[in-house]
Parts: sequence; C-alpha cells; structure tokens
Amino acid sequence: MSLVSAERIKLFSTRSPWACGLLAIALPVAFTALLAAQAGGDLEIDIGATQLTAGLGRSVVLVLAALAVTSEYRFGTIRSTFQAVPNRSAALLAKALVVAGLTGVIGACVGFGCWAMFRLIKPNAGLALDSGQDWRTVAGQALVFALAALLALGVGILVRQTAGAVALLLVYSLLVESLVTLIPKVGQDIQHWLPFFAADRFIGVGRDNGAREVVDLPLTPWGYLLYFAVIALAVLTAGIFSATRRDA
Repeated sequence: MSLVSAERIKLFSTRSPWACGLLAIALPVAFTALLAAQAGGDLEIDIGATQLTAGLGRSVVLVLAALAVTSEYRFGTIRSTFQAVPNRSAALLAKALVVAGLTGVIGACVGFGCWAMFRLIKPNAGLALDSGQDWRTVAGQALVFALAALLALGVGILVRQTAGAVALLLVYSLLVESLVTLIPKVGQDIQHWLPFFAADRFIGVGRDNGAREVVDLPLTPWGYLLYFAVIALAVLTAGIFSATRRDA
C-alpha cells in the first residue's frame, strides 16, 4: 500500500492530471448539451445517443495516462523511484492501479454526466435506465476509461517520450481505426477486431452509425470488453517487461 500511496502523491501533486481530468469530463458533457439541444430528426434518441461524445473524454484520458509515466522519464524522477523500489514491476503496477482508479472515476463521471445532461435537456425522451444494457452503456464508461488508461500507460512506458506516445495514441484512436474500413474487401472485418472499436461495442455506440447497432459482429458486448481488457493488459505487460530490461 505504501507504493500505491507514493504513486498517488506523485500523480496528484502535479497540475496535468487535474487539468486533464477536468477537461475529460467537461468536454463530453458540454458537447452532449449541444447535441441534445439539436437532437431529433436523423438522430435516434436513446441511451446510446447520450454517450456519443464520451470518446472526447477518453482521448483526454489517454493523454493523462501517457503523461503519468512519460513526464517521469522526461524529468528523471523515474530513476529515483527505481532506486527506492528495486522491484520495477511493483512500482509500475502501483502506478497502473492509481491511474486506473482515477480514470475509472472520470469515466463514471463522463457516463452519468452525459446521460444526466441529455435527460435534463430532453426530459420527455424516455432516457430512464430501465435495463442492464442501459446501465452497461452509461456505467460501463468507467471500465472502458480505466482499461484505455492502462493501454496508454503501457504505450507511455514503451515509448517514454510524451510527444511520441501522445501522438501515437491519438492518431491511432481517432484516425487509424476509422480509416481501416477503407481497405477494400477486408477493411470492415479488420475493424471488428481493433481495440477501441471493441470498447465502443461494449458501450453500445457504433463508430460508423451513431447509436444504431452494428450487426453480424463476432463477439458479444461483454466479449468485446474482455477482448479490450486483454489487449490493454498485454500492452501494459509489454511496457513493464521493457522497463525491467532497459536503463531508466
């Protein structure tokens, strides 16, 4: 527990986690308000529609998680950590636990914040959380944000440079997975196995058609969450293994 406390103090004693956390919540909730104000027509108003802007917050969380480790490499504080804790894996796992806990809370705030904002603006839209699927769509943001942060943390450990890690994460999550569908014949099939597509399918928000369901998917929503978790943990494990083999 002392390692976790130390990582918590290191994380919250800097400004970037606070700024990123507030931005990760404010951006999707604000854009949800704009979306709800103009909702109607082609947009089907359901629980999934309340989470269409949550990806903005997830992108900020990727930056937050990457900064949590790359800033330490940048300023050399990671060396002090590894000197105090020779077991590098334990130190990095404690960092991962703190980052996952923080981003999970942020994800819950985003999920319920966007839902509450949409329901406030559209009180007659029938947006009550009446089923397990509805709760998965809203509360599931906590799991998705935490796993996305672990993936970003792993990338940060591997790359070590803030600019490179952030650019890689944002370009991949915002552009690459969407552009894969442009590959003739196999593009859509490939996209069905990409990590952030899997996260969206667990939540129940499709990338290609808003809140409408995508048919003929290879996994169930919970299967996609497990798949996303395996990828996130694999990247984190690779990062930790790399840190134990490379000089700090």
